[in-house]
Amino acid sequence: MSKVATRFAPSPTGPLHIGGVRTALFNWLYSKNQGGKFYLRIEDTDKERSKEEFKNQIISSLKWIGVEHDGDEYIQSKQINNHIEIANELLEKGFAYKCYCSNEEIEEQKERARQKKIPYIYNRKWRDLDEKDAPKDVKPVIRFKSKIEGTSILKDLVQGDVEIENNTIEDFVILRNDGTPTYNLSATVDDHNMNMTHIIRGDDHKINTFKQIQIYLAMGWDVPEFAHIPLIHTIDGKKLSKRDNASTLDDYSKIGIIPDALRNYLLRLGWSYKDKEIFTKEESIKYFNFEGIGKSPSKLDMSRILSMNEHYIKTLDENFLYENLINYCEEYKEKIPEEKKGNIKSSLSFLKNKAKTLEDIFNNLKYIIIDKVSIAQEDLKILDETAKKIIKEFSIKIENLSEFERDKLEPIVNDLIVNHNTNFKGVGQPLRLVLTGSKFGPGIYDILLSLGKAEVLKRLSSKII
Repeated sequence: MSKVATRFAPSPTGPLHIGGVRTALFNWLYSKNQGGKFYLRIEDTDKERSKEEFKNQIISSLKWIGVEHDGDEYIQSKQINNHIEIANELLEKGFAYKCYCSNEEIEEQKERARQKKIPYIYNRKWRDLDEKDAPKDVKPVIRFKSKIEGTSILKDLVQGDVEIENNTIEDFVILRNDGTPTYNLSATVDDHNMNMTHIIRGDDHKINTFKQIQIYLAMGWDVPEFAHIPLIHTIDGKKLSKRDNASTLDDYSKIGIIPDALRNYLLRLGWSYKDKEIFTKEESIKYFNFEGIGKSPSKLDMSRILSMNEHYIKTLDENFLYENLINYCEEYKEKIPEEKKGNIKSSLSFLKNKAKTLEDIFNNLKYIIIDKVSIAQEDLKILDETAKKIIKEFSIKIENLSEFERDKLEPIVNDLIVNHNTNFKGVGQPLRLVLTGSKFGPGIYDILLSLGKAEVLKRLSSKII
C-alpha cells in the first residue's frame, strides 16, 4: 500500500463541532503514527450556507489544538467539474441512470414509507425504463445503480466486519436535477483524487461508506480502508449536537481551557492505551492505534475536562503557562498592563492555586491590575474602628521596612494580633479587603508581596479614614 494519507473534511457552514475536532485528531494521529500525511478538505459545495468566516474558524481551531494539516487546504468547490464528469462516466458505463420521477412522486413514496413506519428507499422506477418514455417537463436526476442481490461486508478497522443486505441500499442520487453533485459522489471522487488510504470518521457515516465503496468498485479504483469511530454523546446519553453548550472549541477557549489539556481529553474520549491518562503530543502520536478505540459512544463530561485542565495548570512549565495566560487575557478579558506583568509572573505559583481554568487565574489576579479598589457596601462594616487602627499601624510599620519580605512582615502581623487582642483573621481580613476589595482570595502574605510595598501603602492610605 502507498504511504498512509488521511483527511478531515468539514463543511464551513458553522463553527467546528467538538466531535469533528476529535475526528480530525484521530486522523492526524494515525497518519503521523504511520509516518504519513494528514490533509484538510473544505467541503464548501453548499454555497448558501458556506461562509469564509467558518472556514477560517475551522483552520484556526485545528491549529489552536495542535492539529495542523499538510499542504494547502483542498477546496471541494473547485473540483465540481470533475465530480460531474465522473457522474456522466458512471452513466455511460451503465452504473447509473436518469430518474425522471417528479418531486411529487418522491414525496408520495416517502409518505407511504412513513405510514408503513419503514425506512424510505426509492422504488427504482426508472432503473430499467427506456428514456424515450420520459416526461418532457421533468428534469432528471442521475442515480447510482446500487447492487440489489446478496450482501456487502465492510471490514471496519474499529467496528470489525459489518454486513448489510444490498437491497437496503437505495439507488442514491449522484447528480441533482440542477446538475450539481451530491455528497457521496463528491466525497468519493475527492478521496480518490487525494490518494486517501484511510477514511476515519463518525459511525453515522457507515451507510455512506457502503454507497461510496460501490462507486470505487464501479470506477475500478483502489478502495481505501475505513474506520468508523463512535459518536460523542452528552452526559445524559444523547447525541451531541451543535446546539449543545460546550460543543465548539470556542466554548472551551473562552473559559480558559488549555489546548494541550483539551487535546489530551479528546484523545482519551473513546481511546485508551493501557492505564495511561496523560499524554504529551509526542506520546499521543507514538501510541495511537485503532485497537485502542472503543466501539461504544463516549460521553462528554465537563467535570473531567476541568479536572484535566487543572492538572495541566498545576504541572505546566510556568513560563509556558504565563504565555498562555497573557494570550488568554488579551483575547477574552483585557490587556495586562506592561508594568503589572512582572508581578503576575512572579505570583503565578499561588495565583494558579486551585484554578481549574485560565479564567480562574484571571479572576485571582484582578486585584493586581485594578487601578482603584472598590468595596461592596455590605463589606464596609468589617472596617470598624479596630480594623482602621490595625490598617494604620500596619502602614506605619511597613513604611520603615528596608526589605519587603515575608519574614519581615510576619512579626508585624503577629504584634498586631497581640496588641489588638484579635486573631489572624482579625488582621488579615481588613487588610485583604482594602488591598483587593474582597474578603476572599489568595493568602494575605501572597497579596502583600505580589503588590509590592509602594502599591500596598498607596492602597492602604486611600482607605484610612
